[in-house]
Amino acid sequence: MKNIITIQHTQSIHHTNGMIGSWTDWDLTEYGKEQANRIGDNLFSEFGNDQFVMYSSDLLRAKHTAEIIAKHMSITPIFTGVLRERNLGKCIGKSVQWLRENIECQERTIDDKMFSDAESRRDVWNRLLPFFDMIINCQDENIVIVSHGDTLSVFNAMWLGMNAQMLNKCDLFGMAGGVSFMQVNAEGKHIIRRLSDMSYVKR
Repeated sequence: MKNIITIQHTQSIHHTNGMIGSWTDWDLTEYGKEQANRIGDNLFSEFGNDQFVMYSSDLLRAKHTAEIIAKHMSITPIFTGVLRERNLGKCIGKSVQWLRENIECQERTIDDKMFSDAESRRDVWNRLLPFFDMIINCQDENIVIVSHGDTLSVFNAMWLGMNAQMLNKCDLFGMAGGVSFMQVNAEGKHIIRRLSDMSYVKR
């Protein structure tokens, strides 16, 4: 039996100021910090007697979310660039409006890139796949993963056994602060028990 909790980082400054997230290193808003504390408190109340390993994106908004939650759960997070959001190339540090006015390619498939120096969604898939395989095959039974919306949507597809091409037809996106619960049962079946549960940001 393996239990995996994925957490999409809580409210970031870029959610409020019209700027691009991607690899720009935005911190959390004060509200985002409150959300992370509530998630940590609620997870501790539910799983306080269980031992978890935590992996997190090294971008500040995810890193800060992980650090806050980890304090509640007495975990030392492991930070990795593998869990970063998709790299959008030359629009990093720019506004959403700038992206709309300067986009080089409309994304219609997982191989399209908004900008020539950006990652496609297939690139994210290929970046994430070795990590996913490690998580599935490691001996740890309880794992927390803190990452970003687009990256976790790819993770969700992998979890359900889809291939990358299926992302051209369907997707499983969450929300900032959403907590998902996944399990591999005794027969090896991959189950999503809850997807982007927002109740954990509530008191």
